[in-house]
This record gives sequence, structure tokens and C-alpha cells, in this order.
Amino acid sequence: MPDLIKVEYNQTGKSKKTNEYGMREMQEKAFAARTAQYLLIKAPPASGKSRALMFIALDKLKNQGIKKAIVAVPEKAIGASFSSTGLKQYGFFADWNPHPKYNLCTPGSEKSKVSAFLGFLESDEQILICTHATLRFAFDGLDEKKLNNTVIAIDEFHHVSADGDNRLGEVMKNIMANSNAHIVAMTGSYFRGDNVPVLLPEDEARFTKVTYNYYEQLNGYEYLKSLGIGYHFYTGRYFKKQPDRPV
Repeated sequence: MPDLIKVEYNQTGKSKKTNEYGMREMQEKAFAARTAQYLLIKAPPASGKSRALMFIALDKLKNQGIKKAIVAVPEKAIGASFSSTGLKQYGFFADWNPHPKYNLCTPGSEKSKVSAFLGFLESDEQILICTHATLRFAFDGLDEKKLNNTVIAIDEFHHVSADGDNRLGEVMKNIMANSNAHIVAMTGSYFRGDNVPVLLPEDEARFTKVTYNYYEQLNGYEYLKSLGIGYHFYTGRYFKKQPDRPV
């Protein structure tokens, strides 16, 4: 049976090549919008969103008057994507080096993580990594002005919802309304399964959008020749008795 969809790719290798700063194609595209106060990056898995955020956040810390960077991920395991990374060796002006004390995606009670989050805001350290949950809990009773001159990156941004019961969405709205914080929103799928929009149209309009689609990503691979999708049925026997073997 023929494929219902069959796509041939150019195999340019473009999406994997790096520029003089060590940025891949998507990262370079995102970095071009680095001065935006509100930035929404929509790009597929494996396109390099975490490193794109490092480039952008480091530029904000060095060149844009931003004092602190907070990265919030949906679960602890994803925090590893934002651990210390050498960037200078590939041509960038700084490395990404969060202090282990403020990598909150490690074992520990939520109370201690919230305390560490609040302590970070008063410290001289510049980078903190936490979960969405820690950000939500830390925000209870927090004066939004404490987040002035901070960039807040939300990974898997589709966890935000315009629904009034979505706490992460409410946190985002309050940050935008009551502080001068910058926001970098990152997602591979800017939609939700519950028919509720991620952002209201008037809020989304405030974001500068960088979109890098699946075709750009796949077309840039060197060895992927084609992709076919269809229904294919196996007509042979599913099980075949193996000869007895001595124990």
C-alpha cells in the first residue's frame, strides 16, 4: 500500500551547521530577536531551544541591563538541559554557568526550594533553574517588583493557559502587568488539548514571535532522505514457535 504522505528532503545539513558564535540556524534566528521584552519561540524538539535561551539570557545579562535570569521547566529532569554549558569555545562571549546552589531541579522539599528561590532574588547570583511548580509557589505573596530587571524563561510554554484557574498563566499575567521583567516563552507545540488558548489574543500580541518549523528542521538534516506516512498491514504470522533449547 503506498504512503498517504511522502516528503522528500534536500539534505542540506543547514539546521545543524553553526555560525561564528556557535549558533545553529534556529538559535541564530532567535538571537536576532534577543532585545524583545516578550519573546515567544516556537520550534521543534531537538532544534536547540535550551541553548538558544542561554545565548539570549546571557546577552540580556551582559548587554541589556538585566540582572537575573530565571528558567522554569515543567519537571526536574528537564532542568538538566540548562546545566553548565561551555559556549566560549565555540565563539560566544560567555559560558552558561548557573551556581549549583540555585539549580533547584534537584532532590529537596518544595519549601526549601521556595526559600532558595526567594534567597536567590536577594543574592548576587544571576542564574536560577527551577520547576514551574516552584515558580508558582514562590510567587504566592511575592511582590512582582522583586522581578524587575529579570528575564524569566518558561520552557514548554503550552503549560500556560488563558483559563483563569491556570496558576502559571496567572503568574505570567501578573509579571507582565506589575513588573518590567522580560519573558522568553519556548514551546515545540503552541496548542493545548483542552481547547483553551495558551494566551489571550491581546496578551499574545505583545510577544515578538520566532517560528522555526518542522520542515526547516528536517530539511536541514544531512541523512534524512524522505519521510512516509501511511497504513501498512503485516500479513505474516505474528508468532513463530522456536525450537526447544536445552536448559
